[in-house]
Amino acid sequence: MIKRAPADVGMTLTEIDTPALLIDLEIFESNLNQMADNAKSLGVRLRPHAKMHKSADVAQAQIARGAVGVCCQKVSEAECLIDAGIHNILITNQVVGKRKLDLFVELSMRSELTICVDNAQNISDLNACAASRNTKVGVLVEVDVGGERCGVPSGEPTLELATQITQSLNLKFLGLQAYKGTAQNQREFGDRENASSVISGYLKETIELLKEHGITCKNVTGAGTGTWQFEGASNIFTELQPGSYAFMDADYARNKNSDGKTASEFGHSLFVYTTVMSAVHSDYVVVDAGLKSLAFDAGMPLVADDWTVNYHTPSDEHGVLDLSNSTRRYALGEKVRLIPGHCDPTVNLHDWYIGVRGDLVESVWTVTARGAVF
Repeated sequence: MIKRAPADVGMTLTEIDTPALLIDLEIFESNLNQMADNAKSLGVRLRPHAKMHKSADVAQAQIARGAVGVCCQKVSEAECLIDAGIHNILITNQVVGKRKLDLFVELSMRSELTICVDNAQNISDLNACAASRNTKVGVLVEVDVGGERCGVPSGEPTLELATQITQSLNLKFLGLQAYKGTAQNQREFGDRENASSVISGYLKETIELLKEHGITCKNVTGAGTGTWQFEGASNIFTELQPGSYAFMDADYARNKNSDGKTASEFGHSLFVYTTVMSAVHSDYVVVDAGLKSLAFDAGMPLVADDWTVNYHTPSDEHGVLDLSNSTRRYALGEKVRLIPGHCDPTVNLHDWYIGVRGDLVESVWTVTARGAVF
C-alpha cells in the first residue's frame, strides 16, 4: 500500500489526486439501507459479500444496518477483516492445503468463522487441523446448483458429505451454500427468476433428503445482486449474499426489471475519478486511468456525467474519451467520473476509497484486504 492517500478529509472534489476510487456516500448509504430493508421485509438474514469491496469500513456500515456479518472468498481476506474488527465471516469458497487450513482454524478460534466444502478429502483434512488445536469449526456443504464451478450435485452427493461432517468430531454441519454466479447477470428478469426457481427446487429436495437421514439443515445461504429477491422469497434460503448492490457497476446496471426497463433501485455509488492529461485533439482527449486503474472483463467503463462520450483503447496508464458524439469539450486537467464495468476487480487495483458527500471529501478508507488472494 502506498502511504499517501489521493485526498484528505475536507478537500474539494477538484483537489483529489487521480486516478482515485470515489464513493458517493449519499448513494452508497441509500443502497445499504435499501438492501437491509429488503432482507428484513423478506424475513431473511443479510450477509453481504465483502469480496466485492474488501473493506472493513464498508462491512461495518453494512453490519450497522442489520447485516449478520459478511462473506469473503479467501482466508487472507478473512484475516484482514478479522484484524480490522469484523468477527462474523463466512468463506464462501473451498480452502485447500494444510497451511491455509491451519490459518483458517486459528482464525476461527478468535472469530465466528465458517467455511464451505465440496470434497471428502478436504473434510478429513479440515477435521484433522481442527483436532490438532482441540477445537470445532462450522462447515457448510456447497451445492452445485448449475453454476458448474465448485460444489457437489444436490441429493445423494450432498447427503454423503453432510453425513461425513456430522460424523467428524471436530466439525459442525451448519447447512448449505448455494450460489449460481451465471444467473446474476442474465439480463431478462424472467430468466433470472426461472434460474432461481430451479435452484430452490434442487435445494428443497436435498433438504428433505437430509431430514430423512436425521440431519437438520438450519441454514441455506447464497444469492447475489441479480437474484436476491427470488431467493429471498423462496422459503428455502435463510440468508442472502449480495455484494455489488452497494456500489452497482455498469454490468449489473444492464439487468432488466419485470417491466423490461433497466432502472435499478440501487444507484451507482462507485467511480474511478480520472483527469484529462492530454487535450491536443478536438475529437478525443486522454485521461490518466487505464488498465492499472480499471477492470475491463465486463466491458468499458461509462462516463458518468456524459453518456454521449465513449471510453476506449485503455493502455497501462491511459484511456481515450471519444468526443465525436458529444457537444462538450474537455479541458486539460478536468476531472471525470467513470463507472467501472466490474466493481470487484476494479476495487482490488486501489489502496484507498475516497468518500465524498456533495463536493467535499468526508472520509478516507483503506481497501483493507486489497491483494488478499490466497
